[in-house]
Amino acid sequence: MTHVVAASAERTIDAPADQVYRYLADTQLHSRFLPPPFYDFHVEETGAFRYKIDFAGGVRELRMQVTEPEPGRTLVHADKGGSGLVTTFTVTPRGGQALVDIASRFDGESGVAGFVERIVAPRRLHRVYAKELARLDAYAREQRVG
Repeated sequence: MTHVVAASAERTIDAPADQVYRYLADTQLHSRFLPPPFYDFHVEETGAFRYKIDFAGGVRELRMQVTEPEPGRTLVHADKGGSGLVTTFTVTPRGGQALVDIASRFDGESGVAGFVERIVAPRRLHRVYAKELARLDAYAREQRVG
């Protein structure tokens, strides 16, 4: 039996929500915000990309499909493979800034490995997403200055 593993992080980004959403929706630009363990990012077609992730002692290549259930507010990246990984980016206006929430869920392992994964993966992904949000915020601040 598989178990769902979930992780999230949020941060206020110092830029208007519509601008932040455009940064995230631009797949190629969004790749600039991805910290390690993400690498080898390639846009495959409109609305689809692939990357590798070095996570929990193994490398996994994921092919993601992008959808916009709420254009201007919510982006979803869903794995086309069998991992069940779904990452949702929600952008909420906060005056002249934006609150960005990254939330992921995926099908975890079963047994002892799954037990460890359910404890370790959320914490590690939270740190990775916090770095991604910091990079997004730094980019938004650069755009304001430039």
